[in-house]
Amino acid sequence: MAILNNRLTTEQYEHNFSDIHPPFETREAALVEANRCLFCYDAPCTKSCPTSINIPKFIKQITTDNLKGSAYTILDANIMGGGCSKVCPVEKLCEGACVYNLLDEPPIPIARLQRYSTEKAIAQKWPLFQRKPSTGKKVAVVGAGPAGLSCAHVLSREGVDVTIYEKESKGGGLMTYGIAAYKVTPQFCEDEVNFITSLGGITINYGQELGRNLTLADLQATYDAVYLGIGVGVARHLAIPGEELEGVEDAIRFIYDIREKGYPSVPVGDKVAVIGLGMTAIDAATQAKRLGAKEVTIVYRRTQAEMPSTEVELNLAKLDGCNIIWLASPKEVLGENGRVTQLVCQIMELGVPDTSGRRSPVETGETITLDVDMVIKAAGQIPYEDLVNTNHLTNWSGKLAINDNCETNIPGVFAGGDCVNGGKEVVDAVQAGKDGALAILHFIKSERVQE
Repeated sequence: MAILNNRLTTEQYEHNFSDIHPPFETREAALVEANRCLFCYDAPCTKSCPTSINIPKFIKQITTDNLKGSAYTILDANIMGGGCSKVCPVEKLCEGACVYNLLDEPPIPIARLQRYSTEKAIAQKWPLFQRKPSTGKKVAVVGAGPAGLSCAHVLSREGVDVTIYEKESKGGGLMTYGIAAYKVTPQFCEDEVNFITSLGGITINYGQELGRNLTLADLQATYDAVYLGIGVGVARHLAIPGEELEGVEDAIRFIYDIREKGYPSVPVGDKVAVIGLGMTAIDAATQAKRLGAKEVTIVYRRTQAEMPSTEVELNLAKLDGCNIIWLASPKEVLGENGRVTQLVCQIMELGVPDTSGRRSPVETGETITLDVDMVIKAAGQIPYEDLVNTNHLTNWSGKLAINDNCETNIPGVFAGGDCVNGGKEVVDAVQAGKDGALAILHFIKSERVQE
């Protein structure tokens, strides 16, 4: 067994990482699906969308060949509607709420229709939004992820000058660095960021990290308000013996390297174990297989009924040939000469339900041992607790505490997205950015009145 890179041919990499959600190939194909829509009053699909996209309206606009109007309807509510059409778990949001599910018919393919409109808008750089004249007010946004970009776009449309500070060399945050490449390509992520900033009034300064070469105090002194969209990114440790051995990798870092370095440059083992069963775990497992791993086993300490990923994602892993071991928790990583050779797992069972009805896994005393040469940790991420404490920001175990106006305990400093909610979907972060921008606009207006 060995951890190697460059396992496949160029053609194999291109095939393995090609788009798994192909768009409509023709206008006619899109119209057939769009015309199935019942255009429900008080549509449940719209109500289930965190950004409240008027879904029946944008679909109706597609049926009348009004693609610009359709794209505007989507992007006005969700400026990252293009990316969300590729990565949203629509089966538990809009498509899951479609009334066709009650009729035992396939739901409207809302994501594909959303992609049909937004991809054209982004590719052809349609100037859908006009910026109001500059008000002279300045806002700093920390983090060019979905929350930060969404906040910046709303503010800039209202004439506020926005400077985004981003620690990476590219914008997009989780979209660019934390999601499987076969779901959304690096090129699309770059095009989407450029589309958002093409409005004007938004400057992104890369290589700027809060706590390293950027201070909150300096931002407060320079800008009228500050928005923190720093996300989460510290990998949760397994806290088991052998975790420090060579071959034990963090899932976020693994996915990041694939996005940043390219497929051939990222090494992968022959036999890989992935710990966890959220979206990140699925992305890590499937990409390990697509990089050339011979055997990938997902280890999850609960049952399928409790898994955080969707069934669609689980089926994707199964189709890629990944194995799943339910009710197993990592106990120890064994190795030779400093390298991983085995993963020992504790067999679990679900205990007695608590007051909420939730059954926690408990140890049975039995173990199983897997022969592996690589272990990928995807047991979740934890917030930047040290960073927020250093800046005297009130938090709950690192998650920033905000009031109803998205404001932290420091006046004029607002926050939203994963750094507040601990890690939800991209679409939730986009809505948080919108909410933060509206709160900042109100704050700036109040300040102006006081002056």
